Amino acid sequence: MAIAVATAPTAVASTGSTGGEPAPGGDTQAAPPPPAPAPAAVTPGATIPGTRAKIGPDGQALAPADAPDQVKYAIWAGNQLQDKPYEYGGGHQDFVDTGYDCSGAVSYALHGAGLLATPMDSSDLEGWGEEGPGQWITVYTNPGHAYMVIAGLRLDTSRAGDPRGQNGPRWRKRIRDNSAYDARHAFGL
Repeated sequence: MAIAVATAPTAVASTGSTGGEPAPGGDTQAAPPPPAPAPAAVTPGATIPGTRAKIGPDGQALAPADAPDQVKYAIWAGNQLQDKPYEYGGGHQDFVDTGYDCSGAVSYALHGAGLLATPMDSSDLEGWGEEGPGQWITVYTNPGHAYMVIAGLRLDTSRAGDPRGQNGPRWRKRIRDNSAYDARHAFGL
């Protein structure tokens, strides 16, 4: 296990809008999103070799060393929420709060990676980023709930799939059924 010491990632924000130049045949290709403000203060944490995150014995996620910096920072931001309680509306007014609900936790992790400028609720997250699952980060959202999968680990506030039956922002190894959710991802991730 190695401790990563990295600078803040080069940030990109995604607003859900598409644009860009018309492609041959008249279709419009998505343009890369503009840079976002600096991410939240995220303390770099531990990494493990490879491309998949792992949950350590203390419940903290170990970021994959081969992942882009934004992915590592999203994981390290999620680690900062692990002892926070579930609080309805938590993380909606400000990224820093005493507790977090589902979309507040997702917003915090995205912000820590430099991918989100202001908190969003689960309905707003349905328009965030690009459609479909991402290679590294996927946000699953519907009007009533949101969670995310980062490098193979699920960051969620529900008890679904939690071996200890806990709610609140926690890492889970098991991926839950996502058939009732819209999948969204950051451009390039």
